[in-house]
Amino acid sequence: MGKEKLTKREISWVLYDVGNSAFVMLIATIIPIYFGALAGAGGISEVDYLAYWGYAASLSTLIVAVTGPVLGAAADTEGLKKPMFGVCVCVGALGCAALSVPSTWIGFLVVFVAAKVAYSISLIFYDSMLVDVTAESRLDMVSSHGYAWGYLGSCVPFVISLLLVLGHGSLGISQGMAMTGAFLLNAVWWLAMTIPLFQNYDQTHYVKRTSHPVREGGKRLLETLSDIRREKHIFMYLLAFFFFIDGVYTIIEMATAYGNALGLDTAGLLLALLVTQLVAFPCALGFSVFSRKYETTRLLKICIAAYLGIALFAIQLDKQWEFWMLAVFVGMFQGAIQALSRSYFAKIIPAEKSGEYFGIYDICGKGASFVGTTLVGMVAQVTGKANAGVGAIALLFFIGFLLFNRAAKLNEE
Repeated sequence: MGKEKLTKREISWVLYDVGNSAFVMLIATIIPIYFGALAGAGGISEVDYLAYWGYAASLSTLIVAVTGPVLGAAADTEGLKKPMFGVCVCVGALGCAALSVPSTWIGFLVVFVAAKVAYSISLIFYDSMLVDVTAESRLDMVSSHGYAWGYLGSCVPFVISLLLVLGHGSLGISQGMAMTGAFLLNAVWWLAMTIPLFQNYDQTHYVKRTSHPVREGGKRLLETLSDIRREKHIFMYLLAFFFFIDGVYTIIEMATAYGNALGLDTAGLLLALLVTQLVAFPCALGFSVFSRKYETTRLLKICIAAYLGIALFAIQLDKQWEFWMLAVFVGMFQGAIQALSRSYFAKIIPAEKSGEYFGIYDICGKGASFVGTTLVGMVAQVTGKANAGVGAIALLFFIGFLLFNRAAKLNEE
């Protein structure tokens, strides 16, 4: 057990996952339902509501895909990663706190996109910090602990927020006041859990400071992109990651909106996704244990195959109990596939260029998830059926599995 114990720096890094996961939980649950109420008040149909929500998610990730790699490269400069990370955290948390301010669905989406962009870019810096806070032999374990405790920790502000929103009448407050309280609570939680990382993080892998770090970062990024084309195992892994993680994030971002569009009970949807978080905690830690006994490649293949089955099951989903089953299945593999994808990538890249590489990684991850969310939105509008777009998500996992199998073989050569 001694080898499993986290160091002070590792705990500080893990706590940021606990903090930002509260915002992720809001995106997956309360925020789309609140947006649905604003859209309904604005005369928007259920199908268009799902489509506009998908487009907003797509726009935010597209912005990150364009700006993230350059900012990640600049953050590799000595002494810049922590302050750049801090700016994104503050903007994201303030955006979260301000979500209750807009009174129209369009205004709400503007604030949401700004907050989500800041959150997503902060993760580029955060993920690249992993190589600074732990040794290579502990990457799988520490990365898994981040997601595991993130899932469990996010339940604290979520449960309080849920009690506020669902029980606002009993508390003698309006639903608007309850939503304001929920957004503020999650913003404060996010900021509070970031403080230990600011206190204990040191950027040990970096490139020397120049007079124009952003410009120099851009030049290094172009060099890195050229290097990746020659490093076939990295290129193939990123291509595989693009497909399978695209499917994962599409499911995360669209699950509540999908269930809502199918007319499933709102309270049931929220509780089911709480179950996802609770199931994800022990399962992510379980995969952390498995990573000491089995190769990361084998575990990732299991996770991708499991998600393919989840996507196929979701195609025919139309009952509340099926959504609950889906929530349990997702919880079993969600943390594992994210944690192992991150740690596997950290193992195969140069540590001193972690910001650059994780910026590119983010393009293929959250930055690429606009494909899935846009696809779901477009197919739903064209066919008039919310179920129709889910089939394409299954295809993403199938392609991702084949490509990752090839990447693993290249890495062994």
